[in-house]
Amino acid sequence: MELVRYIHLNPLRAKLISTLHELDGYPWTGHTVLLGRKKREWQSVDEVLSWFAPQRRVAMRKYREFMREGMGMGRRSDLTGGGLRRSVGGWEGVNALRGMKEYWRGDERILGDGEFISKVLKAAGEGMKRKEKLLREGWTLDRLVARVCEIVKVDPDDLRKKGRESDLSRAQGLIAYFGYHELGIRGSVLTQLFGISRPALSKTINRGERIAKEKNIKLLS
Repeated sequence: MELVRYIHLNPLRAKLISTLHELDGYPWTGHTVLLGRKKREWQSVDEVLSWFAPQRRVAMRKYREFMREGMGMGRRSDLTGGGLRRSVGGWEGVNALRGMKEYWRGDERILGDGEFISKVLKAAGEGMKRKEKLLREGWTLDRLVARVCEIVKVDPDDLRKKGRESDLSRAQGLIAYFGYHELGIRGSVLTQLFGISRPALSKTINRGERIAKEKNIKLLS
């Protein structure tokens, strides 16, 4: 709860806005979504609101009051800085670990203990190696489109057409998933390819991931 509040109060702390009323309409945080004023399908709203009350409207009211109570809060060392420092409660926690002869791996970008941080970095490194290998082998968006359309047996010229649970829909999903996660193609390029919005692209990528795993479809063996 404290972390959610701290993050969503960042615009006030940075003096981009000056009142909670302004924050209620500020589009660049998840605060407006938690208040029900904007919708983002990827944001975990129900989980956060459940911390405040079982009833949604009551939870929204209590959440906003919680935000109001924290407006005077300045920077907090336990919620900023390195991931290791945050995960163990600040420098006192780090020093306590050292006193017990425990040395956890830390990374500024990741909140978690040393084992979790190592797993994340290992996965990220493997992803980069896979991407580099694909690029070295000459994989481009055009080659990806051709390959997927060949597998699914659709015409590449039909990719902008609408379809649900069809061969065309599966082709779009696989291209979006492999393009975004394996080749690092920007979302804006993919939305333009399919003629869809960014939220729709997120659904398409998720659909492609599901299909790739169910059918065991891979670009690299």
